[in-house]
Amino acid sequence: MSLKAKLEAIIYAAETPITLDQMVPLVREAVAHDGATDEGEIRSRVRAALEELVADYGAADHGIEIRQIAGGHRMSTKPEHHDVVRAFAKGLKPPIRLSMPALETLAVIAYKQPVTVPEITDIRGVDCSGVIATLLDRKLVTTAGRKAVIGRPILYKTTKEFLLRFGLKDVSELPSMEEFEKLVAESFQSDLPPVQESQANAVDINAAAGVSEPQMAAVEHDTPGENDPAA
Repeated sequence: MSLKAKLEAIIYAAETPITLDQMVPLVREAVAHDGATDEGEIRSRVRAALEELVADYGAADHGIEIRQIAGGHRMSTKPEHHDVVRAFAKGLKPPIRLSMPALETLAVIAYKQPVTVPEITDIRGVDCSGVIATLLDRKLVTTAGRKAVIGRPILYKTTKEFLLRFGLKDVSELPSMEEFEKLVAESFQSDLPPVQESQANAVDINAAAGVSEPQMAAVEHDTPGENDPAA
């Protein structure tokens, strides 16, 4: 079996994005058997084979691609095929549901991190302690130490699960606020309910992110559910 085939099998079998550092020990013996003389050469050959594999899957005749997500590599469907995959996945597992306050709070944390609860409350205009607990429970945010001010409030940031959920390599790939809202709608719900009158009065968080003419997506109220495979 070729090195590329081994890497392909490893990436396919991995439940979470797998890094080059994790792959090298798994194929070290095979690479050394092919003539690699030291660790540096082994790593170089594995990296080269991985890059070739990524390029192979990037061809137009593949519906799957190998993407860098959250520091590792993972197979995923290509964006142009998301509609058909989403249609299939809707019948498999219910998606995660987040309320509008939870989505607004998540957006503030994503674009302002690390940020404290008082700072989030100032932006949203309402207490968000309960919402933070929900996001922590869903593992979409985590603590990031304490801010060096009076009272030393806890800082919050997004997690690796957040990156996985939205298919991002790191937070530098965060899209514009409008695009983020679209991702939220696609990742956390299958059917959008009509915008309720109470939602129309929601505080606009886009101003805090420097985005004009916000178009916040309507979402369902918090209900338990499992991850959507199409996300």
